[in-house]
Amino acid sequence: MKTVFFYQTCIGKLAIAEDGQAVTNLYFDEGAIPHEAIYEETGLLCEAGRQLQEYLAGSRQAFDLPLAPEGTVFMQRVWEALLTIPYGETRTYREIAEAIGSPTAARAVGHANSKNPLSLFIPCHRVIGARGELTGYLGGLDRKQFLLELEKRIKS
Repeated sequence: MKTVFFYQTCIGKLAIAEDGQAVTNLYFDEGAIPHEAIYEETGLLCEAGRQLQEYLAGSRQAFDLPLAPEGTVFMQRVWEALLTIPYGETRTYREIAEAIGSPTAARAVGHANSKNPLSLFIPCHRVIGARGELTGYLGGLDRKQFLLELEKRIKS
């Protein structure tokens, strides 16, 4: 059973979910939240919300939260690689594929990115196309651009 709480942020209303031990999901869309979820702010969700607000305000560059995203072994490898992308930097899908030892799996990396249940906490917004173009983002390309510009501005 997941516990969910909503936070109003500068990029819209976001919901964060946890399973009693770790943060499991970040939702941009209320319709994606499981129907059986309990709506309540727990200590962990409060901390996740606080860290998210700090990140969006430019005063936090890394999250210090227990994370438990659910996905295949391949997806887990991709998400672990995303956590190594430094704040304010980007990588291409190919670079992530090479980093996980699957140099021909750029498309599969893109698929794993699209299934990242902890967008922002696991920074899939830092992955861009081979020519530097912004590509798909669950939260929308406008949010992706905002996040990349925020990090670039703060890092400078």
